[in-house]
Amino acid sequence: MITKKVNNVQDAISGVETGMTIMFGGFGLCGIPENTIEALVNTTISDLTCISNNAGVDDFGLGLLLQKKQIKKMISSYVGENAEFERQMLSGELDVELTPQGTLAERCRAAQAGIPAFFTPAGYGTEVAEGKEVREFNGKMHIMEEAFKADFAIVKAWKGDEAGNLIFKGTARNFNACMAGAAKITIAEVEELVPVGTLDPNQIHIPGIMVQRIFQGEKFEKRIEQRTVRQRA
Repeated sequence: MITKKVNNVQDAISGVETGMTIMFGGFGLCGIPENTIEALVNTTISDLTCISNNAGVDDFGLGLLLQKKQIKKMISSYVGENAEFERQMLSGELDVELTPQGTLAERCRAAQAGIPAFFTPAGYGTEVAEGKEVREFNGKMHIMEEAFKADFAIVKAWKGDEAGNLIFKGTARNFNACMAGAAKITIAEVEELVPVGTLDPNQIHIPGIMVQRIFQGEKFEKRIEQRTVRQRA
């Protein structure tokens, strides 16, 4: 059995260079690859194009890369709770490509499946459709969207084995599942790394063939983006 295990996060990000395109799993602050993002923040890598549903918050997640001006372009579905993301976008410091959330997910999944492009009605008649091929299907207009082309996909899983098989937990499955295998190299950071044969095959969400590197994270803050509590009765 080929092992995908690397010793630490520094080994995991080996080969990531300035100017590359990187996918980051997660939704808000749920299921983001915290350890890998922190490792990238501690490098001099810059001019990254980041594909992610959003960019975390100002002081956590991709917000840390934005603070250090390491990102030149964000491809995401919304700005979220990140004031620095909003500031850089409105000032023109950051190139931003806002994409309908379903289209963003499908562009990841298409890359994962080896499908070069697909048609969707989402965005037709808006700025999203500018410069894209338009076709009619069953009386409805659709625009063509191309699959993403990324150098690295960085995902976070609850549990994985040394062959790269992954299990996600709850909502953290989100964009992580469709980004795994959607780039030239997929890095998976996991909360628990176990020997091959430990995981129940029926519980595996992503097979190891889609992962090239896997490591166990040292710490996970698992912050809550918006904490909502019920008043005490």
